[in-house]
Amino acid sequence: MTTLGQIALWLALLVAAWGTVVGFLGGIHRRPELIQSAKRATYALCALLTAAALALLVALLRHDFNVAYVASYTSRDLPTVYTISAFYGGQAGSLLFWAFVLSIFAAAAQWLTPRRYEHLMPYVAGVTSAVTLFFVTVTAIAANPFERLPFTPPDGNGLNPQLQNPGMVMHPPMLYLGYISITIPFAFAVAALVSRRLDTGWLHAIRRWTLLSWTFLSIGITLGMWWAYVELGWGGYWAWDPVENASFLPWLTMTAFLHSVMIQEKRGMLKKWNVTLIGLSFVLSIFGTFITRSGIISSVHSFTQSSVGYYFLAFLVLTIAAFGWLLWTRLPDLRSEAQLESALSREASFYFNNLLLVGMAFSVLWGTLFPILSEWIQGTKVTVGPPFFNQVNIPIGLALLALTGVGPLIAWRKASPQNLKRQFAAPVAAGAITAVLLLAMRFGDFYAGVALSLAAFVVGTIVQEFARGIAARHRLHGEGYALAFARLVARNRRRYGGYIVHLAIVIYFVAFSGMAFKTEMEASLRPGEQATLRSPYGHVYTFTHLGVSQYDAMNRWVTAASVEVARDGKRIGVMTSEKRQHFTCTLPVEPCPAALRRPSFEPSTEAGIRSTLREDIYIVYAGSVEGTEEAVYRFTINPLVWWVWFGGFVLVVGGLVVMWPGGGPTRASLRRALPGYQVSLAGRGVDAD
Repeated sequence: MTTLGQIALWLALLVAAWGTVVGFLGGIHRRPELIQSAKRATYALCALLTAAALALLVALLRHDFNVAYVASYTSRDLPTVYTISAFYGGQAGSLLFWAFVLSIFAAAAQWLTPRRYEHLMPYVAGVTSAVTLFFVTVTAIAANPFERLPFTPPDGNGLNPQLQNPGMVMHPPMLYLGYISITIPFAFAVAALVSRRLDTGWLHAIRRWTLLSWTFLSIGITLGMWWAYVELGWGGYWAWDPVENASFLPWLTMTAFLHSVMIQEKRGMLKKWNVTLIGLSFVLSIFGTFITRSGIISSVHSFTQSSVGYYFLAFLVLTIAAFGWLLWTRLPDLRSEAQLESALSREASFYFNNLLLVGMAFSVLWGTLFPILSEWIQGTKVTVGPPFFNQVNIPIGLALLALTGVGPLIAWRKASPQNLKRQFAAPVAAGAITAVLLLAMRFGDFYAGVALSLAAFVVGTIVQEFARGIAARHRLHGEGYALAFARLVARNRRRYGGYIVHLAIVIYFVAFSGMAFKTEMEASLRPGEQATLRSPYGHVYTFTHLGVSQYDAMNRWVTAASVEVARDGKRIGVMTSEKRQHFTCTLPVEPCPAALRRPSFEPSTEAGIRSTLREDIYIVYAGSVEGTEEAVYRFTINPLVWWVWFGGFVLVVGGLVVMWPGGGPTRASLRRALPGYQVSLAGRGVDAD
């Protein structure tokens, strides 16, 4: 099977090169036979890379340890689900996974895109084939997952224990799907620039692709936070780690695009913004892949240093240069059709929203790159930690939260005093009342108080919009309130799905504000000894050390420390935190005798977590005093963490509502996209806005 994988990989390289050439030549010269050949090359590329991916998957499941990749990332006692996830657990496999998934997306784009955009499709095929060509080239030359060893070891090294977690089964592929699917909007943007068809047609073609990419990134980032919280044992879920930042950057620019694209559809404005944001999102997705594979940063998320980073750096520079030149030469075609008429308008609020999102992206990028740049220039690495990121980005985030409530309510073109009063009276009152209550309670953290007050304001805008829409349907159609709600969302999924996403963002902000009040302590306890910790809500938690036990569990030795937990004197249960030492067997026997076991990887920690709607109890066993059952613990109370995961769920629901088939372009944007194209919108529920 690995021979088949090698052959498929090299054939895919040739087909991708062919698809790149004939795609652009066919589009430029409008030669049908070349256009058709480019389309077929996309499908052939998908078939070849599917064969290569299946070959690697079979090698993993068969434990073919003669394959270097299989021996490096699996072992005989590794559970099947983690054996499968080892496909993308190492560098070579993840690159093949990227190329494989991209080929599926490229084929789907050719298959599913309506014929009215067929003038763009040869260029789309050319771009997707070119990007696939890069990944296949790197995979085949620099990180080939089918390379064989000169001998066959009895067992493999196994998978890193930190990756043996349900979160890491889903987090990497979700993040990869987000990164990879950005290529499709980027390909359409390049196609629009090359063909000079820069109306809103290409925006309609990529709307669901962009939402799909943004949703995958959102899921991936949230799952990554959950994994960091439950697996790394440091008591938090976001540390401004360079790889965390790398995933956050394209999310910010795509969020900006999803807002500004509405301005182009409605008013014909922000054309330069939209093309630039799509290009920037793609570049940042490649940048994120570069820093995880180059070895230039130190992170629990990154791969080891290798020559692959140089390939990505070259591709990154070439992409920026080519797209920048193309954008520069098309600037005259990107002139706005209208001008900003007032700072008190929806256009202005979305423009400010873009500035803040891009400003945040720049600050995160600068903080991520500064240690690298300082080391290159001065020879000394200057660490940029969470205080810098928090100091810069918390005020920007709060301003964005405020605009989340302003944008949907303020009028287009220019808001009148009557409009402002009618739309904002109730939401502003909700925010002001919340602020007064927090002041009366002597709320302890300024930024957290501002976040909660703004959250009340934004929730007020969302509730008001849903209430008005439901009341209107109830009054006009006599529908019950539940039915009116369902049909309101169904008839205008883009608008009300967006409100659901805004609600998720509010939930995130409220949850994040809770971490300003986390409390923690360390204690060394003998069996029967106690430690107490007061939570932000005033509860007193008592932790009684019960003892330490050791046992074998499949492919690891486990040392577990147990604690009895009581809240305000009332017992709530026993919690356990573990230290795990994974091992491999020197001979292919099951079960593996103790004499044949050898340790693999560094010991890992499994935190004990008890979660409620209000707060989490988080216990980490740090180790024992040698020869005794005296254990060293870190006890932490984290407020509102459950709401982070719930916010992610609501975000996905909102994204799915917006993406659900059946919506269509607006009347005004369709006229811009297809001049002279006559279509009846009667009965289709198209929003005139």
